[in-house]
Amino acid sequence: MPAALETHRTQIEAILLAWGMAAANAAETAEILAWADLHGIDSHGMSMLTGYDSWRRQGKLNLACAPRIVRESPVSALVDGDAGLGHVPAAFAMRLAVAKAKQVGLAAVAVRNSAHFGACGYYSMLAVDAGLIGITTTTASGVRVAPTGGAEAKLGTDPWCFGAPGEAGRPFLLDMATTTVAFGRVRNKANEDLPAPPGWVLTPDGQPSTDPLDVVQRPGFLTSLGGTRENSSYKGYGLAMMVDILAGALSGVTFPSDPGHAKAEGGVNLGHFFLAMDPGLFRDPAEFRTDVARFCGQMRATTPADPATPVLVAGDPERATAARRRAEGIPVGPGLLAQIRTIAEASGAPWLLG
Repeated sequence: MPAALETHRTQIEAILLAWGMAAANAAETAEILAWADLHGIDSHGMSMLTGYDSWRRQGKLNLACAPRIVRESPVSALVDGDAGLGHVPAAFAMRLAVAKAKQVGLAAVAVRNSAHFGACGYYSMLAVDAGLIGITTTTASGVRVAPTGGAEAKLGTDPWCFGAPGEAGRPFLLDMATTTVAFGRVRNKANEDLPAPPGWVLTPDGQPSTDPLDVVQRPGFLTSLGGTRENSSYKGYGLAMMVDILAGALSGVTFPSDPGHAKAEGGVNLGHFFLAMDPGLFRDPAEFRTDVARFCGQMRATTPADPATPVLVAGDPERATAARRRAEGIPVGPGLLAQIRTIAEASGAPWLLG
């Protein structure tokens, strides 16, 4: 049965607290994970606890992490994530970028020595809510993607997000992996013993597959955005490298293609990148927002190919899902629910999901 948002969030928080995470960090991390589930980004919400639990038991996470600034200028900063989960240092970094951009117009902050941080969209929205353009990228821990034309994994899902304020409550928010889908969506299919749609997964020898276990348990591949060379997968491949340069090279962490990737310093060792930009550098911010709103409205007003399926703008589907889940609750598949219950019981956390 779907759980109310607050119950869902509190269950995540209870597990994090039972693991020994500081109360403030657990509250913020749970908020970010629950935000993803609320908006239908189920690949980056509660389901991530299964992977986090594995990292925790392997000693790869510092649950007492405290992000700190190690290099700074008026328009930039480098933050060390202290080998913890990425949610707290990522939020810290984007808020720092926003504060600097409010002073000088534009700022970028990179994070090193971090781990998975949930959905990119949460952090870009911190900038959007402040009236700024927000860009978020991150390296990935899993090496599951072959370069176009290759038969060896060298890249991760390498997501990025661009957000811009427009109509109140309906900003433009594009949050995307540079693969056809995020790995978490394939993992969720495996959790529920469901096939993956054609085009998501390749076998270890590079052949099309609908078995999610080809990636979850076997050394198969995710497809780059575009799917095949003929369908321009080089675009997803190129975008993935762009993300790794911004989030990896600027922060100084390992690339997915480096030998021993994610093993330096014994942690997960991911890098993140955040940029906040004030439209007021160029023109009146209110006029900018009006134009973005008009542009989005023009897209939504497009005559649909199917009258039953209106044209949407990036961010619209997630907002519609959030409205529905606020009213009806957040669903969790039975396979994942069983795994989360096992994690809660093993850690001594209370079970709140019924």
